[in-house]
Amino acid sequence: MADQTNLMEFIQKYISFDSIPMMVSTDFIEILIITFLIYELMVWIKNTKAWSLLRGMVIIAVFITLAYLFQMNTIIWIVRNLLNVAIMALVVIFQPELRKALDVLGRKNILSDFVAFNISQNIDERFSDRTVNEITKACYEMGRERTGALIVIEQNEPLSEYERTGIELDSIVSSQLLINIFEHNTPLHDGAVIVRGNRVTSATCYLPLSDNMELSKELGTRHRAGVGISEVTDSLTIIVSEESGRVSVAYEGRLYRNLEASELKEHLIRLQNKTKKTGDEKKGLFFRRGKGGDAL
Repeated sequence: MADQTNLMEFIQKYISFDSIPMMVSTDFIEILIITFLIYELMVWIKNTKAWSLLRGMVIIAVFITLAYLFQMNTIIWIVRNLLNVAIMALVVIFQPELRKALDVLGRKNILSDFVAFNISQNIDERFSDRTVNEITKACYEMGRERTGALIVIEQNEPLSEYERTGIELDSIVSSQLLINIFEHNTPLHDGAVIVRGNRVTSATCYLPLSDNMELSKELGTRHRAGVGISEVTDSLTIIVSEESGRVSVAYEGRLYRNLEASELKEHLIRLQNKTKKTGDEKKGLFFRRGKGGDAL
């Protein structure tokens, strides 16, 4: 009987419902924000070299914990004095990843991650059906002739700083124009073409190269440039391989290889924002995996 009384006193002392704080609406919002931030942090760590560095930091943390448990005063003194320097070193080491993470966060529509909007909304058409057909036709004609090409299609983020690295054209998009630009031994064939709306704005543009180690070693500078520009902007890049003649697409830092003409056209049509779209359609996968290709 005494044991039961002691058990009840223990339960009332440590598991009392009176000690549980009351939850208000702001607490639930705070939980959602913290959950979102932790999720984004884990995704960022997983997709960068921070993953391997994080494992090293965990090992160091375990070692420091053992030093505190066994009162290794010298090691504890060293850790305390190096803590501020270590924080600054982490900022320097992760500078490229932090910059990329902040850039992605700035472009992300946070509300769409929590709420699926089903209200239809009108979106202005970026480019015409004729432009879609002309780009698709040019890409596969160049592929048959083993002519390499790099075509960057602007979305919401301006590509002005990359346009300035090339030669200004401001010409209506046509398959003949694109084929002539990328023809071997012509003045404009080296570099990338930038398309805004229905016009080719610039050619021979220089693009940033991706440092993604997951890209296949068989891919050259053209593919790395296509992925690189898609990592720092919201543009879509079409790459035609000079070696194989195959057509690939880079979008949001991912490379979709070996696309058929119908698949490329479908992706361009989705990029048009031509028709009304509901929230459910927007939440759908932008790309399907190309036949025989790898999504990295």
